[in-house]
Amino acid sequence: MNKWRFDDKFVQAVYRALNEAGVDYMEIGYLSSESAFSREEVGPWRFCGEADLQRIVEGVDKKIKLSAMADIGRIEPDDILPQSESALDMVRVACYVHQVDKAVELAHHCQDKGYETTINLMAVSTVGPRDLNEALDDLAKSRVPIIYLVDSFGAFYSEDIEVLAKQYMERLPGKTIGIHAHNNQQLAFANTISSIICGINYLDATLYGIGRGAGNCPLELLISFLKNPKFKVRPLIKVIEEEILPWREKIDWGYFVPYMVTGVMNQHPRTAMAHMESERKDKVLEFYDQVTSTMA
Repeated sequence: MNKWRFDDKFVQAVYRALNEAGVDYMEIGYLSSESAFSREEVGPWRFCGEADLQRIVEGVDKKIKLSAMADIGRIEPDDILPQSESALDMVRVACYVHQVDKAVELAHHCQDKGYETTINLMAVSTVGPRDLNEALDDLAKSRVPIIYLVDSFGAFYSEDIEVLAKQYMERLPGKTIGIHAHNNQQLAFANTISSIICGINYLDATLYGIGRGAGNCPLELLISFLKNPKFKVRPLIKVIEEEILPWREKIDWGYFVPYMVTGVMNQHPRTAMAHMESERKDKVLEFYDQVTSTMA
C-alpha cells in the first residue's frame, strides 16, 4: 500500500521486535527482478537486495529466520543468490492454480540453492473442487514441504477452513499446511484459530493487522492466543506504538465496509482499494450499490 517504501529505521525496528518476541519467521518483502519493477517507482523491499538485507540484520543476535515472497513471472531464477550468500532463509512462492507447475519449478530451484520453501496457493475461494484437487495432487508430487491455504479475498468462514484443511491434508500427505487469512469480514483471527484446531501449523500474521486492503490476522492477537512461553507480546506492542501506529495517519488498512463488500461477494479487493484511495471513500453506500448492481 506504500509501494514497499519503508525506511531502514522502520524495518530494523520491526526485525528487532519480532526477533525479541520469539517469532519464527519474518517475511521482509519480495524477491523481484529489476526488469519487473523500476526502483524509481517502488521501494527496496520489492527486491530484498542483499545489501539492504545486511543493513537490517547487522549487529543483531539473529534468532528469527527471514523469508521473502516470490511471484511467478516477476523473478528470474538466476537472480536468486545461493542461500549461503544471503541473509534470507526461506522463499515463499505465490501462485494461482493455473501456475502450479511454474511454482513447483521455482520452489525446487530455490531448494536446490539451499532455501526453505513454501508454495502459497492463492484465491482458492474462486477455484472449483476439481481444479483444486488437481492442483493439490500436483503439489503432492513436489519436494516442497509446506503448502499454504490462502484466503486472498477474505471470503471464508470457519466451516470453509475446516473443509479445506481436511482436503489439503488428505491430498497432501506428508506436507505441512499453512494459513494466510485476510480480514475483509473481521474473520482473519477467527479463521486462523479454526485452522490451528484443524492441525494447520504455519500461521501468517502481521503487526496490528497491517497489510494491503483489509489487512491480515493481527500478530499480537495470535501470539496472545497461543500462550506459548517462547513468545513475548510486549516487544510487539512497543513496535506497534512506535512504528505501526504512525502509518495509520498515512494509509488505511483493516476492516472497512468496501473491503467487507468485496469479501462477502468473493471478489478481488482491487475495486475496494481504488474506492478507499479516492476522495469518496466515505461514500460506502454508493460503493455497495455499484458492486451489487454489477452482480445482479
